[in-house]
Amino acid sequence: MNVPAELKYSEEHEWARVEGNRVVIGITDFAQHELGDIVFVELPQVGDTIAFGDPFGSVESVKTVSELYAPVSGKVVDVNGGLEDAPEKVNQAPYGDGWMIVVELSDASELDKLWSAEKYTETYGQE
Repeated sequence: MNVPAELKYSEEHEWARVEGNRVVIGITDFAQHELGDIVFVELPQVGDTIAFGDPFGSVESVKTVSELYAPVSGKVVDVNGGLEDAPEKVNQAPYGDGWMIVVELSDASELDKLWSAEKYTETYGQE
């Protein structure tokens, strides 16, 4: 299981990479592995506002449809449009080309609610 130490993690398997007042969001390697082959990703649009803990989109795999939950609140400033034509990027590179959205952070204190890589790994185990 790949859990980059520089990222923060939600209990719902989203990761967050803080870049100043912006946060890049995607799903974890563990999540994409559990879901299986991802065939469709539904994401918000630029300009939408998302709220901590609320659904902001969904991922459809050959097994199931799973909602995505916002690890932070803020305004969506970028969306990975490449996932529309190539949702498999989430499986291939969940921390790279498989990123989903970028949010302009509205409440930095929410970052303290996210988990470290160590806690995420302890909770969901090693493969």
